[in-house]
Amino acid sequence: MKDEKETAPPSGSWAEEEPESQNRQAEAGQAAEGGNPPPDLAAAYHQAQIEKQELVDRLLRKQAELENFRKRMQREKEEFLQHATFDLIRALLPTLDGFERALKHRDASVPAQFYQGIELIYKGLMDVLERAGVKPVETVGKHFDPHFHQAVEMVESTMHHDQEIVEELQRGYKLKHRLIRPAIVKVAVRPHAESAAAPSSAPGDKSE
Repeated sequence: MKDEKETAPPSGSWAEEEPESQNRQAEAGQAAEGGNPPPDLAAAYHQAQIEKQELVDRLLRKQAELENFRKRMQREKEEFLQHATFDLIRALLPTLDGFERALKHRDASVPAQFYQGIELIYKGLMDVLERAGVKPVETVGKHFDPHFHQAVEMVESTMHHDQEIVEELQRGYKLKHRLIRPAIVKVAVRPHAESAAAPSSAPGDKSE
């Protein structure tokens, strides 16, 4: 009996209030789980959506800027390499002209093996230039084009079309679509054609 008296809670103590506190906490939990949200939750959600979209837009802009920068650097690199290649090829043109003259005007007293060696060197050099994008300008049989040809002589002919190239005096070259050097050519004209019919770009043209 003594033990029962010692363990019994006194009347009006904190032990009597404990169930009420637990009930209040349970009610608060239920309100938090199934009750109405705070009045500013919708506005907060809307603001979060706006901020998210702003971040996405910024990310897309940065990606676009990075892609444009990459393309610009690649383009500048290609232009630099093309410019360097252009200058190098232009410096080699007199060497090509020398090979072509040597092969065109052969000396009978020179051994054939000598010209065979020149042909091999010339062909190897042209193969390298072709792989770099160099191509000769088409001339004989083509219509005169002042963008790629330079006429130095007008030849009256009934065997060719008017403004047709009949002879190439110096070969011209292109690097892809860019002209390195125009071809120097002779151009056919109709007999008794007026001087106005001659290519306007022909320097020093005196055919009258």
